[in-house]
Amino acid sequence: MNVNLTPKPINFKLGEYINRGFEFLKKDFGNIFVAFLVCIVMSIIPFCGMLAMGNLYKYLQKLNRKQPASPGDIFDFKDFMPYFILQLIIFGAVLIVYIPLIIVLALTGAFSGNDDPNPMAGFFMFPYLFVVMIAIYYFALKAFYIVPLISLKGIKDIKTAWNISKVMTKGNLISILLFAFVVGLLAQIGILACGIGLFLTIPFVYTANYFAYEDAIQQIEFDEITEIGSKNEF
Repeated sequence: MNVNLTPKPINFKLGEYINRGFEFLKKDFGNIFVAFLVCIVMSIIPFCGMLAMGNLYKYLQKLNRKQPASPGDIFDFKDFMPYFILQLIIFGAVLIVYIPLIIVLALTGAFSGNDDPNPMAGFFMFPYLFVVMIAIYYFALKAFYIVPLISLKGIKDIKTAWNISKVMTKGNLISILLFAFVVGLLAQIGILACGIGLFLTIPFVYTANYFAYEDAIQQIEFDEITEIGSKNEF
């Protein structure tokens, strides 16, 4: 089946994703929990954290569609290069963020001539960090769909995935931020169980995210065969 993507702003269904993620986790907790543990193990391998996460979403997709799936499928390195490049981009962005701070601290330290904090450094640092935090949240939210586009749709070019994700998130940044906050808050409930509960609640983050990703991708999929059939009916 020839399926193309037609990027457009997504109808973000916050409550539905949370409910479906919880029901999915409850229905098949054993397999999902084992897959989550495998994901943690794979994340120990350098530069494989995001790859493990993407492969976990692939596994959840198979599980949800009742296709043959094994937690061992998470040890799949087919998508290593796109995630490796993505991590290099993130690493480079972090360096760019820190360079102005290092320069300012070095200059103000040199001008002060002692070990006392220079007020000029603080005058620059706090507004700068505020702007940086806003920028980080903005780009992280705009990149919300990059992972599923790589893992679930096989888009290997990071620029293409970024451009599609930008369109999909248009008008939805607040909803996505609220979704991430609510899901993260629910996951943190495990802390009340002396930390052990985190291993029971954190998988919920992945199941809820999966349904957010799956629904979004379905909204932008364009099935040429189905479209031709519908035109022939008229």
